[in-house]
Amino acid sequence: MSQGELRRRKVSDSKNEDVSSRPSVDNATKKEEVVWGKTPSGEVFRVPTTHDVLTLFHPAYPKSHIDILNLTLLGLQLALFYYLPRHVAKGFFLFYFAFWRLAYDAGLGWILTKQSKKKWILRLVQRYGWLDEKRRPRVRNWIRNQLSGKMGKDYSFDELPLEYNAWLLFRQLVDIILLNDFVSYCMFAFCCFRVPSGLSLPIHCLRWLGGFALIAFNLWVKTEAHHVVTDYGWYWGDTFFQRGSLIFDGVFELAPHPMYSVGYAGYYGLSLIVGSYPVLFVSLAAHACQFAFLVFFENPHIERMYGQRKLLASRIPLQYTGHSRKSSNGGSSHQRTISEASDFTDGLSTPAATEGESATDTELETETEADHARPIDTKERTETPDTIPGSPSENYGTLRLKTSLILTQHDLLNRFFRKDAIILHNLDLLRASDFTYVLMVCYAVVFLSTRNLSEKNFLIVNFVHALLWRVYHTFVLGFILRAQSQSKFLVRHFLKHYHYPVREGEHGAVQEAFSNWKSLYNLSMSMTYVSFVGLAWVSYKLPQEWIEGDQLLRHTLGMVLIALHVWAARESYEVLGIFGWFFGDFFIEDYPSTLEYTGIFRYLNNPDLLSGATYFGLALITGSKTVLALAIISNLSYWWFLRTVETPHMRKLYGEALRKDAGFTKIIKNVAVKNAKLLESRAGKHAPELRRVVKEVKGSFDKVIEETADVVEEFLNKSRPKITEVMQDTKVLLQQSREKLVITRVANNLSSFDTTKYQLSVLSNKTSGKYRFHLGEPIPVAWRAPPSHSRKDWIGLYRIGANKSSLVTSTSSLGMWLPVHDDEWDGDVPLNLEKRSSSSDMESGKTMFKGETLPWQVGIYEVRYHHDGKYNVMNLDGPIEVYVDPPATLDFQSVRWYLIHIVSLCLDSDPSLVPLSAQPPSTPRPGAEPSSSAEEVIGRDPDDFRFWSEKQAKRIAESIKQAFDVEYDPQVILADANVSALTNRILVSKQLLDTSA
Repeated sequence: MSQGELRRRKVSDSKNEDVSSRPSVDNATKKEEVVWGKTPSGEVFRVPTTHDVLTLFHPAYPKSHIDILNLTLLGLQLALFYYLPRHVAKGFFLFYFAFWRLAYDAGLGWILTKQSKKKWILRLVQRYGWLDEKRRPRVRNWIRNQLSGKMGKDYSFDELPLEYNAWLLFRQLVDIILLNDFVSYCMFAFCCFRVPSGLSLPIHCLRWLGGFALIAFNLWVKTEAHHVVTDYGWYWGDTFFQRGSLIFDGVFELAPHPMYSVGYAGYYGLSLIVGSYPVLFVSLAAHACQFAFLVFFENPHIERMYGQRKLLASRIPLQYTGHSRKSSNGGSSHQRTISEASDFTDGLSTPAATEGESATDTELETETEADHARPIDTKERTETPDTIPGSPSENYGTLRLKTSLILTQHDLLNRFFRKDAIILHNLDLLRASDFTYVLMVCYAVVFLSTRNLSEKNFLIVNFVHALLWRVYHTFVLGFILRAQSQSKFLVRHFLKHYHYPVREGEHGAVQEAFSNWKSLYNLSMSMTYVSFVGLAWVSYKLPQEWIEGDQLLRHTLGMVLIALHVWAARESYEVLGIFGWFFGDFFIEDYPSTLEYTGIFRYLNNPDLLSGATYFGLALITGSKTVLALAIISNLSYWWFLRTVETPHMRKLYGEALRKDAGFTKIIKNVAVKNAKLLESRAGKHAPELRRVVKEVKGSFDKVIEETADVVEEFLNKSRPKITEVMQDTKVLLQQSREKLVITRVANNLSSFDTTKYQLSVLSNKTSGKYRFHLGEPIPVAWRAPPSHSRKDWIGLYRIGANKSSLVTSTSSLGMWLPVHDDEWDGDVPLNLEKRSSSSDMESGKTMFKGETLPWQVGIYEVRYHHDGKYNVMNLDGPIEVYVDPPATLDFQSVRWYLIHIVSLCLDSDPSLVPLSAQPPSTPRPGAEPSSSAEEVIGRDPDDFRFWSEKQAKRIAESIKQAFDVEYDPQVILADANVSALTNRILVSKQLLDTSA
């Protein structure tokens, strides 16, 4: 059950494999499966045939010393199970299984993470020379004998690269851990075997049948998964060498991470058979450990190996697919393409065809929601709020006007989404909508603590309360959403009842309609959950006896179902994003409509169906028929919403491109078809009759479901009612508290080192008695040390005054440190390579503080040279002043050029991120990638900049705060991502704040 937890990897067929310089094969060889591997250095080799772990028990295969050790450990477990008393064996195997489970999830996880990041196993083998014939001939020969005996005739130890042989050696360790983990779990389960009392014979039969079914399903999943990933994926071969790309098929379309999810079904099957709660809870804990292995090693490794970094705030013009949105009158929606932008810029001197003051009603009705959909002249442009007196020159303003008319997904998202509240995320109590939302939730919670009614009446009131919120959330909002899809009902409502400036067109109505929809939807969803949990709370009675009956089992299964719902919701949000979470495609037509079945949507077309797991989980925990009834109503109502609102809109949007069967459904159908054919072949002459009966039963079910849906929808149509963060931490206090979080370690052998021979100096022109660097500028440091200095020496950067002593450092560097020998460290862990200088001369070198190792706060600092990875100070230099130098006058050009400077510094001067305006037009950008298309040139404003991470946006926000005394959230920087936009924002903010002061 825990043996060989697989991953979602498969090697491509040899003819499709992405390996360069692969040798050709003749026709005779092509008949056999030939697989080629590629080492990180680029060496291509033929991968020999490997045997699975079961050959360990085959007497025909030779046994290595490692195999004998493995069989001995397994045999000892069987012997101890037989000889030890049951109560002693139960405790022993519990701790023994915990040891092997931690060895798997924590031990292998740690080793594989280091191998994935830094090729740690390969470095270890190279450092100790285990496979080097000259350095360790005996060890090499022993390893060669261990591996050769387990391989076939196509294996040659001497001809294969180090990476492959190291992988085979690593396999031996994996086999020991996985097999002992599996056997120790089984021994523990068998020690706990009992026959539960108080159950009838049919229940016992069902329990055993269910248990064996789960075990059989577990074996089927593992067998099918092994066919997909082979030994290469089974033993994490891609951490050593490459054999192909990720391919999803077979059982990997059944469920996410099948070997970490449904692949553990055997645990629960064996728990059912032995009838033991301890086995069930141990199974849950072991399963949780496996998910931790997935989260902390597997997913990060896959992201490192196969993922691609994505630029944040990258303004690339939207590309529209064939599934373009349609306007309400049946015509195609207005979408600005690159050709349209070009036509407009060519005729920029011509006045716009439609002036804001002379627009007709017909023109206004046909405008789209985007304010860029119609050209605007230069006069109208200067009247917009984003432009203020003191703007750049006329030529630059013309360029800004041309590029700003092209719609990008980044601008579109930041126009319609402003850190909207999702349940309790992004709450800001200074926003009226969020405050009203929190107030309403609090009233609902307080209502549960006031029982002025009898117990029965109080239960009825809570049931009605929860039911009304369910009706409102599903049916009222569902009808509104359907009307919005069919006739833009919500947008028309706001256009009819509220005034919007003419130049905004329909955009103002769309934005206000969508903003109100988001608030209504979040409030309704939260109150639906709060009212349901309230009903469960008043229905719940604490059990008197947990062990007797099914109380403990019901509570356990209930919590598992709730956890399943939370996981499914998070996975859905990861795929949908905030746009899909709030049904943005019902409102925003310019957003590119593409179908991508990724994440949880690979397996389920509608993962929101799993949200019913919480309702049924609470019904199990409470054991209340009232809660169960509302859970059924909730699931049926969502089924109606799916059939009546969401699916028709998806068909309208995507047409035939909409997938019919998800991965889970497809796998189940394939299995059903195979079994049906098998049954039909055995039915003989009765096969036609069986087919006829099956078709009649299926037709009857479809007819009943369709008629029921029509009746429910007709009833709801007739009874349809008519309806209409804040918290910031004190950063200075946080920094001071973090500085103190260090346990000072000092060396004991410092007397043998002459501190006068250590020198440390900052490489900069010294003015006014101190070094000066602008905030974000790299700080170069030179060092000299005797040849006997420790290879673990390091240099830290500290605020002056943070350390009272100049001999020992007592505060944390907060990440502002660099090793003297960077190539001899793995992150913050020294590799202990034990290198020593062969020369008697002083050693020297240079290092550079930049990026995350820089201080991003203005102040006076010093650098300290530390000894042997500890906190003894051998030398120091300073003071170093980190300063900002804002422009003397707050006009547009001065602020803009200063922002260009600090933005470039905060983005590490990365040419792919900094604004194009950061360099003179005549100077080519060193290292810049050539534009792949005309769209990239036209679509990017010279003042636009991008990010690799939100940390860079935070740096810019901190720099602006220290230079201009104006605070912005990093999300605001991400949303603007443009120097001119930030300049305007700063000038308006300063004017507003100065006026307020």
